[in-house]
Amino acid sequence: MSDKLFKRATLNLKKAVPLMMKHQIAATPNNYALWYLYVDDQNPELTAAIDEVINQYNTVPSTSSEQLYRNHIAKQNELDINDTRLCLEAMATELSQTMLDTGSNASAFQNSIENNFAKLHRIEEDGMPLDQVMGVVRSLINDAANIRQNTDFFHAQLDKAKAEIETLKNQLKETAKDALFDALTGILNRRAFEADFKDLIDAQPQGLCLILGDIDHFKVFNDNYGHLLGDQVLKIVSKRLNESCRDGARAYRVGGEEFAIICPNSNLRSARHLAESIRRAVEKLSLKDRRSQQTIDNITCSFGIAEYNPVSQSKALIEAADKQLYEAKRLGRNRVMPIVN
Repeated sequence: MSDKLFKRATLNLKKAVPLMMKHQIAATPNNYALWYLYVDDQNPELTAAIDEVINQYNTVPSTSSEQLYRNHIAKQNELDINDTRLCLEAMATELSQTMLDTGSNASAFQNSIENNFAKLHRIEEDGMPLDQVMGVVRSLINDAANIRQNTDFFHAQLDKAKAEIETLKNQLKETAKDALFDALTGILNRRAFEADFKDLIDAQPQGLCLILGDIDHFKVFNDNYGHLLGDQVLKIVSKRLNESCRDGARAYRVGGEEFAIICPNSNLRSARHLAESIRRAVEKLSLKDRRSQQTIDNITCSFGIAEYNPVSQSKALIEAADKQLYEAKRLGRNRVMPIVN
């Protein structure tokens, strides 16, 4: 390394480290790379992007750092590997749900066969000649036995496939511990939420609001239409949440049908306005069940909101928002709480 380049690198690090400490940025290799380039001022797009994030959050949350690194520094092969991992995880999830639905259908089919078989045993009571009746019965017994044997084999294969898929999902989970995006819906995941929430609370921001929400009666979609349609509901709701976020607000999938939205530089009234606009947008959604061709247009969400109080702990903010969400569901769902005058 030339003396000139060494001096430049030393100067940049002397500038970068205090800035990272000021904004409480974790000391990771990726973050060092980001802030080194930021103070080096040789990448105007990166500099402008970091300035914009700081203006919104008074820090650079973990997910922002990850996205900035991906957009401005990461090599294409790193991105390809991450995208492939997400695709594999999504595939494993979809296959697993397909197996669950198919297994349920197979069980129902087997029960139907056995019920009909029991009825056929009573044919003799209708006055048919005994030889004819017994011939039909023997034929049906053989058919039922074959169907039962095939169904048992199919169940065994399903169990084996589900076990293999579960193993694959666990392996993917281990290799994707650093992933910040939910594979099914494409929005930020629970790990990203926890990291961003901690970053913002540590920065003691004024006007930080938290919105918690979930899809009303989501279990009904899975029970009535199958897990694949349930996945479609999750995808379109997540897409609508993500599209509705503005002014630095970010949406996260934090559980099965549960979501969170972090709103920086906000207040209870404006956060409620955002949640209400999302609620109305979700209420208008519809999709078609591919199996029955039935249109599903009763998708709704409930939301609870809380505003950050510097005196209380971060856990209290989550508990307050969760309490308001519970109240929204208690009052009939498809609403936003609290009501702000």
